[in-house]
Amino acid sequence: MPAVTQPAHKAGDYLVDYEEKVFEDVKAEPGEKALVTFHTVAFEGSIGLVNLLQATRLKRKGFDTTVLLYGPGVTLGVQRGFPRLGDEAFPGHLNFNNQLTKFMGEGGKVYACRFALQALYGHGEPSLIPGITPISPLDVLDLILIHRKDNAFILDTWTL
Repeated sequence: MPAVTQPAHKAGDYLVDYEEKVFEDVKAEPGEKALVTFHTVAFEGSIGLVNLLQATRLKRKGFDTTVLLYGPGVTLGVQRGFPRLGDEAFPGHLNFNNQLTKFMGEGGKVYACRFALQALYGHGEPSLIPGITPISPLDVLDLILIHRKDNAFILDTWTL
């Protein structure tokens, strides 16, 4: 029987070379824009949180960055908490709220489709995290097309 001769990993060990960066650190040119769209349900996978982190990185790289919440994506933008709004019931419970608030605090813009908010998920505009702008469902496509016309970087986030 083969023997394991490697010592067990312990807190503080490195398992990978986290310092090596292979590609240049790309920054936005003046006036460049980015749009990150979300058609995904909160807590139904990691993509919602991962691409909110990407939106924050784009903002910090100098892009005029906008987040669009539509369809089930509006579930990322509603206020949460238990037993009261703002109370974190378990670690990570408020990750979407916290990340969107941080993003907007750094100058990012967030829009949420009113149709999805009310018709699909039964929320009113007061349910949105403060700072999120509700928009007409007719504005969803136009917001995407405006960014396309501006030659923006567009990151579409979808889950099934």
